[in-house]
Amino acid sequence: MVTLLLLVIYIAFIGLGIPDSLFGTAWPVIYTEFGLPVSLGGVITAITFVGTTVSSLLSSRLIKRFGTAKLTAICTLVTALSLFGFAHSGSFIVLLLLAVPLGLGAGSIDTGLNNYVASHYNASQMSFLHCFYGVGVTTSPFILSLVFKNGANWRTGYGAASVIQFAIAAVVFASLPLWKKAGRNDEVSESDIKSLSVIEASRIKGVKTMWLLFVCTCAIELTVGAWSSTFLVENRGASAELAARTVTFYYLGMTLGRFLSGVLARKLHSRTIMSIGAAILGIALILLVLSDNAIVAMVTLFLIGLGNGPMFPNLNYLTPKQFGEEVSAALIGTQMAFANLSIVITPLLFGFIVQFTGLSVFGFYLLFFFVFLIMGIVMNRRQFGSRDALRKDS
Repeated sequence: MVTLLLLVIYIAFIGLGIPDSLFGTAWPVIYTEFGLPVSLGGVITAITFVGTTVSSLLSSRLIKRFGTAKLTAICTLVTALSLFGFAHSGSFIVLLLLAVPLGLGAGSIDTGLNNYVASHYNASQMSFLHCFYGVGVTTSPFILSLVFKNGANWRTGYGAASVIQFAIAAVVFASLPLWKKAGRNDEVSESDIKSLSVIEASRIKGVKTMWLLFVCTCAIELTVGAWSSTFLVENRGASAELAARTVTFYYLGMTLGRFLSGVLARKLHSRTIMSIGAAILGIALILLVLSDNAIVAMVTLFLIGLGNGPMFPNLNYLTPKQFGEEVSAALIGTQMAFANLSIVITPLLFGFIVQFTGLSVFGFYLLFFFVFLIMGIVMNRRQFGSRDALRKDS
Protein backbone atom coordinates (compact mmCIF):
# COMPACT_ATOMS: atom_id res chain seq x y z
CA MET A 1 0.00 0.00 0.00
CA VAL A 2 2.81 2.37 0.90
CA THR A 3 4.50 1.87 -2.48
CA LEU A 4 1.23 2.23 -4.41
CA LEU A 5 0.42 5.42 -2.53
CA LEU A 6 3.88 6.79 -3.34
CA LEU A 7 3.18 6.18 -7.03
CA VAL A 8 -0.07 8.16 -6.76
CA ILE A 9 1.81 11.00 -5.04
CA TYR A 10 4.36 10.98 -7.86
CA ILE A 11 1.55 11.22 -10.43
CA ALA A 12 0.00 14.12 -8.49
CA PHE A 13 3.34 15.91 -8.59
CA ILE A 14 3.40 15.57 -12.37
CA GLY A 15 0.16 17.53 -12.26
CA LEU A 16 1.80 20.19 -10.11
CA GLY A 17 4.51 20.68 -12.72
CA ILE A 18 2.35 20.85 -15.85
CA PRO A 19 1.03 24.42 -15.38
CA ASP A 20 4.36 25.83 -14.17
CA SER A 21 6.19 25.64 -17.49
CA LEU A 22 3.20 26.11 -19.76
CA PHE A 23 2.72 29.85 -19.53
CA GLY A 24 6.37 30.88 -19.90
CA THR A 25 6.74 28.78 -23.04
CA ALA A 26 3.49 30.02 -24.58
CA TRP A 27 3.95 33.70 -23.67
CA PRO A 28 5.92 34.74 -26.80
CA VAL A 29 2.86 33.72 -28.83
CA ILE A 30 0.22 34.90 -26.34
CA TYR A 31 1.46 38.48 -26.03
CA THR A 32 1.67 38.73 -29.83
CA GLU A 33 -1.92 37.52 -30.25
CA PHE A 34 -3.29 39.96 -27.66
CA GLY A 35 -1.02 42.83 -28.75
CA LEU A 36 0.54 43.24 -25.30
CA PRO A 37 3.95 44.46 -24.07
CA VAL A 38 6.28 41.53 -23.43
CA SER A 39 6.82 42.63 -19.81
CA LEU A 40 3.18 41.85 -18.86
CA GLY A 41 4.07 38.16 -18.77
CA GLY A 42 5.49 38.78 -15.33
CA VAL A 43 2.13 40.09 -14.12
CA ILE A 44 0.30 36.82 -14.76
CA THR A 45 3.17 34.90 -13.21
CA ALA A 46 2.99 37.21 -10.20
CA ILE A 47 -0.75 36.76 -9.70
CA THR A 48 -0.46 32.99 -9.99
CA PHE A 49 2.17 32.79 -7.33
CA VAL A 50 0.53 35.30 -5.01
CA GLY A 51 -2.27 32.73 -4.85
CA THR A 52 0.30 30.00 -4.31
CA THR A 53 1.89 31.99 -1.47
CA VAL A 54 -1.41 32.53 0.30
CA SER A 55 -2.40 28.87 0.10
CA SER A 56 1.10 27.78 1.22
CA LEU A 57 0.81 29.85 4.40
CA LEU A 58 -2.64 28.38 5.09
CA SER A 59 -1.64 24.81 4.23
CA SER A 60 -0.78 23.59 7.75
CA ARG A 61 -4.28 24.59 8.89
CA LEU A 62 -5.90 23.09 5.79
CA ILE A 63 -3.96 19.84 6.16
CA LYS A 64 -4.96 19.60 9.82
CA ARG A 65 -8.63 20.10 8.91
CA PHE A 66 -9.01 18.14 5.66
CA GLY A 67 -5.94 15.91 5.47
CA THR A 68 -3.31 15.83 2.73
CA ALA A 69 -5.25 13.37 0.58
CA LYS A 70 -8.51 15.31 0.17
CA LEU A 71 -6.69 18.61 -0.12
CA THR A 72 -4.48 17.29 -2.93
CA ALA A 73 -7.43 15.84 -4.86
CA ILE A 74 -9.54 19.00 -4.67
CA CYS A 75 -6.66 21.32 -5.56
CA THR A 76 -5.62 19.19 -8.54
CA LEU A 77 -9.16 19.48 -9.87
CA VAL A 78 -9.06 23.26 -9.37
CA THR A 79 -5.85 23.55 -11.42
CA ALA A 80 -7.37 21.40 -14.18
CA LEU A 81 -10.38 23.71 -14.40
CA SER A 82 -8.09 26.74 -14.51
CA LEU A 83 -6.07 25.32 -17.42
CA PHE A 84 -9.32 24.57 -19.27
CA GLY A 85 -10.31 28.20 -18.73
CA PHE A 86 -6.97 29.42 -20.12
CA ALA A 87 -7.57 27.41 -23.29
CA HIS A 88 -10.90 29.17 -23.87
CA SER A 89 -10.02 32.67 -22.66
CA GLY A 90 -10.83 35.60 -24.89
CA SER A 91 -8.90 38.39 -23.24
CA PHE A 92 -5.92 39.21 -21.06
CA ILE A 93 -8.26 40.08 -18.16
CA VAL A 94 -9.66 36.54 -18.19
CA LEU A 95 -6.13 35.16 -18.02
CA LEU A 96 -5.46 37.33 -14.97
CA LEU A 97 -8.61 36.07 -13.22
CA LEU A 98 -7.86 32.42 -13.96
CA ALA A 99 -4.34 32.80 -12.58
CA VAL A 100 -5.81 33.16 -9.06
CA PRO A 101 -7.35 29.66 -8.65
CA LEU A 102 -4.41 28.18 -10.53
CA GLY A 103 -2.07 29.56 -7.88
CA LEU A 104 -4.30 28.72 -4.91
CA GLY A 105 -4.54 25.09 -5.99
CA ALA A 106 -0.82 24.70 -6.61
CA GLY A 107 0.27 26.06 -3.22
CA SER A 108 -1.61 23.50 -1.14
CA ILE A 109 -0.52 20.60 -3.36
CA ASP A 110 3.11 21.68 -3.10
CA THR A 111 3.21 22.14 0.67
CA GLY A 112 1.06 19.12 1.51
CA LEU A 113 2.90 16.58 -0.60
CA ASN A 114 6.36 17.92 0.25
CA ASN A 115 5.60 17.63 3.95
CA TYR A 116 4.01 14.18 3.58
CA VAL A 117 6.93 12.69 1.67
CA ALA A 118 9.57 14.37 3.87
CA SER A 119 7.88 12.88 6.96
CA HIS A 120 6.97 9.42 5.62
CA TYR A 121 9.66 8.54 3.09
CA ASN A 122 13.44 8.88 2.62
CA ALA A 123 15.72 11.34 0.82
CA SER A 124 15.83 9.32 -2.39
CA GLN A 125 12.06 9.22 -2.61
CA MET A 126 11.87 12.97 -1.99
CA SER A 127 14.23 13.62 -4.90
CA PHE A 128 12.28 11.21 -7.10
CA LEU A 129 9.11 13.12 -6.13
CA HIS A 130 10.59 16.28 -7.60
CA CYS A 131 11.88 14.29 -10.53
CA PHE A 132 8.22 13.63 -11.37
CA TYR A 133 7.57 17.35 -11.02
CA GLY A 134 10.27 17.64 -13.66
CA VAL A 135 8.28 15.25 -15.84
CA GLY A 136 5.33 17.61 -15.54
CA VAL A 137 7.24 20.77 -16.41
CA THR A 138 8.99 18.97 -19.28
CA THR A 139 5.69 17.76 -20.70
CA SER A 140 4.18 21.21 -21.22
CA PRO A 141 6.82 22.77 -23.50
CA PHE A 142 7.03 19.46 -25.38
CA ILE A 143 3.29 19.59 -26.02
CA LEU A 144 3.55 23.22 -27.16
CA SER A 145 6.46 22.45 -29.49
CA LEU A 146 4.31 19.78 -31.18
CA VAL A 147 1.35 22.16 -31.31
CA PHE A 148 3.41 24.91 -32.95
CA LYS A 149 5.01 22.45 -35.35
CA ASN A 150 1.60 21.33 -36.56
CA GLY A 151 0.38 24.88 -37.07
CA ALA A 152 -2.04 25.00 -34.14
CA ASN A 153 -2.10 27.81 -31.57
CA TRP A 154 -1.29 27.96 -27.87
CA ARG A 155 -4.94 27.31 -26.88
CA THR A 156 -4.66 23.78 -28.23
CA GLY A 157 -1.65 23.22 -26.00
CA TYR A 158 -3.53 24.46 -22.93
CA GLY A 159 -6.49 22.26 -23.82
CA ALA A 160 -4.27 19.18 -24.03
CA ALA A 161 -2.65 20.07 -20.70
CA SER A 162 -6.06 20.42 -19.04
CA VAL A 163 -7.09 16.94 -20.23
CA ILE A 164 -3.97 15.46 -18.62
CA GLN A 165 -4.67 17.41 -15.42
CA PHE A 166 -8.27 16.17 -15.24
CA ALA A 167 -7.00 12.59 -15.60
CA ILE A 168 -4.52 13.11 -12.75
CA ALA A 169 -7.26 14.57 -10.55
CA ALA A 170 -9.36 11.46 -11.21
CA VAL A 171 -6.45 9.23 -10.14
CA VAL A 172 -5.97 11.16 -6.89
CA PHE A 173 -9.69 11.05 -6.03
CA ALA A 174 -9.74 7.29 -6.70
CA SER A 175 -6.76 6.82 -4.38
CA LEU A 176 -8.33 8.42 -1.28
CA PRO A 177 -8.90 5.06 0.52
CA LEU A 178 -5.20 4.24 0.10
CA TRP A 179 -4.07 7.09 2.34
CA LYS A 180 -5.78 5.61 5.40
CA LYS A 181 -4.56 2.08 4.69
CA ALA A 182 -0.99 3.27 4.16
CA GLY A 183 -0.86 5.30 7.40
CA ARG A 184 1.85 4.60 9.96
CA ASN A 185 1.27 4.50 13.68
CA ASP A 186 4.77 5.62 14.71
CA GLU A 187 4.66 9.03 13.06
CA VAL A 188 3.18 12.40 13.93
CA SER A 189 -0.52 12.45 13.07
CA GLU A 190 -1.83 15.21 10.84
CA SER A 191 -4.10 16.19 13.74
CA ASP A 192 -0.96 16.90 15.82
CA ILE A 193 0.48 19.35 13.30
CA LYS A 194 1.34 22.72 14.82
CA SER A 195 0.51 25.97 13.05
CA LEU A 196 3.07 28.76 13.20
CA SER A 197 2.92 32.35 12.03
CA VAL A 198 5.74 33.69 9.90
CA ILE A 199 7.00 35.67 12.90
CA GLU A 200 6.97 32.59 15.14
CA ALA A 201 8.77 30.57 12.48
CA SER A 202 11.41 33.28 12.03
CA ARG A 203 12.47 32.90 15.67
CA ILE A 204 13.60 29.31 15.11
CA LYS A 205 17.32 29.07 14.44
CA GLY A 206 18.14 28.28 10.83
CA VAL A 207 14.72 29.05 9.36
CA LYS A 208 15.77 32.37 7.82
CA THR A 209 18.67 30.65 6.07
CA MET A 210 16.25 28.13 4.60
CA TRP A 211 14.09 31.00 3.38
CA LEU A 212 17.12 32.55 1.67
CA LEU A 213 17.94 29.27 -0.04
CA PHE A 214 14.41 28.83 -1.35
CA VAL A 215 14.30 32.42 -2.60
CA CYS A 216 17.53 31.99 -4.56
CA THR A 217 16.95 28.55 -6.08
CA CYS A 218 13.41 29.50 -7.13
CA ALA A 219 14.57 32.84 -8.54
CA ILE A 220 16.93 30.95 -10.83
CA GLU A 221 14.48 28.18 -11.70
CA LEU A 222 11.49 30.35 -12.48
CA THR A 223 13.32 33.23 -14.17
CA VAL A 224 14.81 30.70 -16.56
CA GLY A 225 11.44 28.99 -16.99
CA ALA A 226 9.54 32.23 -17.58
CA TRP A 227 12.07 34.14 -19.68
CA SER A 228 14.47 31.74 -21.41
CA SER A 229 12.10 31.17 -24.34
CA THR A 230 11.77 34.93 -24.90
CA PHE A 231 15.53 35.36 -24.35
CA LEU A 232 16.33 32.81 -27.06
CA VAL A 233 13.84 34.31 -29.52
CA GLU A 234 14.62 37.99 -28.95
CA ASN A 235 18.32 37.90 -28.02
CA ARG A 236 19.67 34.77 -29.71
CA GLY A 237 17.51 34.75 -32.84
CA ALA A 238 15.88 31.35 -32.29
CA SER A 239 12.43 30.48 -33.65
CA ALA A 240 9.48 30.05 -31.27
CA GLU A 241 9.44 26.31 -32.03
CA LEU A 242 13.18 25.90 -31.36
CA ALA A 243 12.93 27.97 -28.19
CA ALA A 244 10.08 25.75 -26.94
CA ARG A 245 12.21 22.66 -27.61
CA THR A 246 15.11 24.22 -25.76
CA VAL A 247 12.95 24.96 -22.74
CA THR A 248 11.96 21.29 -22.86
CA PHE A 249 15.64 20.40 -22.54
CA TYR A 250 16.01 22.85 -19.65
CA TYR A 251 13.28 21.04 -17.73
CA LEU A 252 14.69 17.71 -18.84
CA GLY A 253 18.00 18.76 -17.25
CA MET A 254 16.16 19.66 -14.06
CA THR A 255 14.38 16.31 -14.09
CA LEU A 256 17.63 14.44 -14.64
CA GLY A 257 19.27 16.41 -11.82
CA ARG A 258 16.55 15.33 -9.43
CA PHE A 259 16.69 11.73 -10.61
CA LEU A 260 20.45 11.62 -10.06
CA SER A 261 19.91 13.26 -6.67
CA GLY A 262 17.60 10.39 -5.74
CA VAL A 263 20.24 7.86 -6.76
CA LEU A 264 23.08 9.69 -4.99
CA ALA A 265 21.00 10.15 -1.81
CA ARG A 266 21.62 6.49 -1.03
CA LYS A 267 25.31 7.27 -0.61
CA LEU A 268 25.65 11.01 -0.04
CA HIS A 269 24.25 13.55 2.43
CA SER A 270 21.68 16.00 1.07
CA ARG A 271 24.05 18.94 1.58
CA THR A 272 26.79 17.20 -0.41
CA ILE A 273 24.38 16.69 -3.30
CA MET A 274 23.43 20.37 -3.12
CA SER A 275 27.10 21.37 -3.27
CA ILE A 276 27.67 19.26 -6.39
CA GLY A 277 24.63 20.81 -8.01
CA ALA A 278 25.84 24.31 -7.12
CA ALA A 279 29.17 23.63 -8.84
CA ILE A 280 27.41 22.56 -12.07
CA LEU A 281 25.08 25.55 -11.84
CA GLY A 282 27.96 28.00 -11.38
CA ILE A 283 29.84 26.69 -14.42
CA ALA A 284 26.67 26.87 -16.55
CA LEU A 285 25.90 30.46 -15.57
CA ILE A 286 29.46 31.61 -16.30
CA LEU A 287 29.24 30.01 -19.77
CA LEU A 288 25.90 31.71 -20.38
CA VAL A 289 27.39 35.12 -19.56
CA LEU A 290 30.62 34.66 -21.53
CA SER A 291 29.15 33.30 -24.77
CA ASP A 292 26.61 34.88 -27.12
CA ASN A 293 26.30 31.72 -29.24
CA ALA A 294 22.74 30.34 -29.47
CA ILE A 295 23.87 26.70 -29.30
CA VAL A 296 25.96 27.36 -26.21
CA ALA A 297 22.97 29.10 -24.61
CA MET A 298 20.84 26.04 -25.23
CA VAL A 299 23.43 23.70 -23.68
CA THR A 300 23.85 25.96 -20.66
CA LEU A 301 20.09 25.99 -20.05
CA PHE A 302 20.20 22.20 -19.79
CA LEU A 303 23.12 22.44 -17.32
CA ILE A 304 21.32 25.11 -15.27
CA GLY A 305 18.40 22.73 -14.88
CA LEU A 306 20.76 19.86 -14.04
CA GLY A 307 22.60 21.81 -11.34
CA ASN A 308 19.68 23.66 -9.79
CA GLY A 309 17.29 20.71 -9.92
CA PRO A 310 18.45 18.93 -6.72
CA MET A 311 18.18 22.05 -4.53
CA PHE A 312 14.43 22.17 -3.94
CA PRO A 313 13.80 18.52 -2.98
CA ASN A 314 16.82 18.29 -0.71
CA LEU A 315 15.92 21.49 1.12
CA ASN A 316 12.39 20.19 1.73
CA TYR A 317 13.72 16.83 2.88
CA LEU A 318 16.01 18.50 5.41
CA THR A 319 13.16 20.49 7.01
CA PRO A 320 11.58 17.85 9.31
CA LYS A 321 15.03 16.42 10.06
CA GLN A 322 16.39 19.80 11.16
CA PHE A 323 13.31 21.21 12.89
CA GLY A 324 11.03 18.26 13.79
CA GLU A 325 7.93 16.72 12.21
CA GLU A 326 5.36 18.54 14.38
CA VAL A 327 6.35 21.92 12.94
CA SER A 328 7.55 20.76 9.52
CA ALA A 329 4.22 21.37 7.75
CA ALA A 330 4.09 24.94 9.05
CA LEU A 331 7.75 25.56 8.21
CA ILE A 332 7.46 24.02 4.76
CA GLY A 333 4.43 26.27 4.28
CA THR A 334 6.54 29.35 5.09
CA GLN A 335 9.32 28.03 2.85
CA MET A 336 6.87 27.60 -0.01
CA ALA A 337 5.58 31.10 0.70
CA PHE A 338 9.05 32.62 0.41
CA ALA A 339 9.74 30.45 -2.61
CA ASN A 340 6.57 31.73 -4.23
CA LEU A 341 7.33 35.33 -3.30
CA SER A 342 10.59 34.82 -5.15
CA ILE A 343 8.68 33.29 -8.03
CA VAL A 344 6.35 36.30 -8.04
CA ILE A 345 8.93 39.03 -7.68
CA THR A 346 12.03 37.87 -9.53
CA PRO A 347 10.53 37.22 -13.01
CA LEU A 348 8.48 40.42 -12.64
CA LEU A 349 11.58 42.36 -11.59
CA PHE A 350 13.49 40.95 -14.54
CA GLY A 351 10.69 42.04 -16.87
CA PHE A 352 10.98 45.56 -15.43
CA ILE A 353 14.77 45.59 -15.81
CA VAL A 354 14.51 44.35 -19.40
CA GLN A 355 12.56 47.46 -20.37
CA PHE A 356 15.71 49.53 -19.68
CA THR A 357 18.58 47.13 -20.40
CA GLY A 358 17.33 44.54 -22.87
CA LEU A 359 17.51 40.78 -22.49
CA SER A 360 21.32 40.70 -22.59
CA VAL A 361 21.42 40.96 -18.77
CA PHE A 362 19.70 37.57 -18.41
CA GLY A 363 22.84 35.69 -17.34
CA PHE A 364 24.05 38.39 -14.94
CA TYR A 365 20.64 38.47 -13.26
CA LEU A 366 20.84 34.72 -12.61
CA LEU A 367 24.41 35.02 -11.31
CA PHE A 368 23.30 37.54 -8.69
CA PHE A 369 21.02 34.97 -7.06
CA PHE A 370 23.61 32.24 -7.45
CA VAL A 371 26.02 34.15 -5.20
CA PHE A 372 23.44 34.32 -2.41
CA LEU A 373 22.57 30.66 -2.96
CA ILE A 374 26.17 29.71 -2.20
CA MET A 375 26.12 31.89 0.90
CA GLY A 376 22.97 30.13 2.11
CA ILE A 377 24.44 26.65 1.57
CA VAL A 378 27.50 27.59 3.64
CA MET A 379 25.36 29.10 6.42
CA ASN A 380 23.08 26.05 6.58
CA ARG A 381 26.07 23.73 6.87
CA ARG A 382 27.47 25.80 9.73
CA GLN A 383 24.14 25.93 11.56
CA PHE A 384 23.28 22.24 11.33
CA GLY A 385 26.27 20.31 10.02
CA SER A 386 27.97 19.77 13.38
CA ARG A 387 24.90 18.79 15.35
CA ASP A 388 22.38 17.09 13.09
CA ALA A 389 22.27 13.33 13.16
CA LEU A 390 20.87 12.90 9.69
CA ARG A 391 21.76 9.64 8.07
CA LYS A 392 22.47 9.95 4.36
CA ASP A 393 19.46 7.77 3.57
CA SER A 394 17.19 8.49 6.52
